[in-house]
Amino acid sequence: MQPTVSDALPVFTTLDGPVLSPQPGVPWADTMLLNPAVIDEPGSKRLHMLFRATGPWPQARRAGRPMPFPIFLGYATSDDEGKTWQADFSRPALAPALADASPSTIRIRDRAGRDVVNHANGCIEDPRLFRLDGKLYCTTACRMFAPGPYWEHDEPMQCAPDWARAGEHDLGRAASENLTVTVLWEVDLEALKARAYERAFVYVTHLSDPARGDNRDVFLLPRKLRIDGREQYACLHRPFQPGAFGAAFAALPPAIFLAVADRIEDLPTDLATHRLIARSLFTWEGNRVGASWVPLDLGDGEWLLPYHAKQDAIVGYTQSFMIMKEGADGWPVVTHRCPDRLLYARKRWELEGRFKTPCVFTCGGIVRGDDLLMTYGAADNFAGVVWVGYRELLAHVRRYDAQGRRLA
Repeated sequence: MQPTVSDALPVFTTLDGPVLSPQPGVPWADTMLLNPAVIDEPGSKRLHMLFRATGPWPQARRAGRPMPFPIFLGYATSDDEGKTWQADFSRPALAPALADASPSTIRIRDRAGRDVVNHANGCIEDPRLFRLDGKLYCTTACRMFAPGPYWEHDEPMQCAPDWARAGEHDLGRAASENLTVTVLWEVDLEALKARAYERAFVYVTHLSDPARGDNRDVFLLPRKLRIDGREQYACLHRPFQPGAFGAAFAALPPAIFLAVADRIEDLPTDLATHRLIARSLFTWEGNRVGASWVPLDLGDGEWLLPYHAKQDAIVGYTQSFMIMKEGADGWPVVTHRCPDRLLYARKRWELEGRFKTPCVFTCGGIVRGDDLLMTYGAADNFAGVVWVGYRELLAHVRRYDAQGRRLA
């Protein structure tokens, strides 16, 4: 389906360059720095950012294998509404353990004090920050083993240990295929601000099930939904293999689903219930659609859902928006969907990087005064900030129905 482009699109304002870039000489942030999340601080003008970064890790290289590039999270703050950021490059805020001596070494203590499999052992990517039940949380896309130079050859197992490649373990597809599994962390903002990183993050649980395949763009709504007569946690996700959630979805490209469960820990299990929220409609969405960051609660059961789409390696990634409304049964359904390509790579620094597919990818957004401020990765190489008038954006999305058709 081709969109009908409106006469007046919302104006997205970006800076002339990135707010953060790779740092030569900083091993964990030497090569790429991208996909930042953002959160505000109640009672303060300060904004807080977690960003994804990577660099070569020769100390973990195996003979005859590519250089591993483990992925870390770094921390930065802004005191001028996101125009400039001060990053701590002295050490990562959250680092993978990189244990691989045997399956038994890939363990971590979770929030309940249990010894569990550490799905964040090899890399920690694409943070999304949000508040829920009075706590601050972060979700991250993780792998058990560090990737190699994935922008050249995306083979997840190329740096995995021999025992994982041979299948000599009981860790399932998370280790056998080094699939992406989403992990939920509880974040202590005061510890983060104090750079006490060792106590700033607590491993809560994994939110996706590797037995059902790779799954990214996973995060919870910031409040429970009343579904089936009871309050349940709700989690957006984008399975790479939608057919794992129902035979009717087997032919779909990756799409946006919602899972609900009574407990957060139940979301990756068979106790959760899943529904399709949105599939590709427009040409620029042909390869996939996925939620970008935690939806904004508009009140009266409505949510502004930021999402991304990919057409192909030439057109690349677009960021756009839809509005969901909770139905009589409590399940959200899309009521408005923007048919326009709203935010995509245009500037030189957004287009030129090791990753050759044009890519602007937002991982965070907050309302600041009249504006929606979003943080994004550009060219898979830099961190940027963009602003758009919030009311202007909402009005534009409301001009269209759920299929992207102009309303009278």
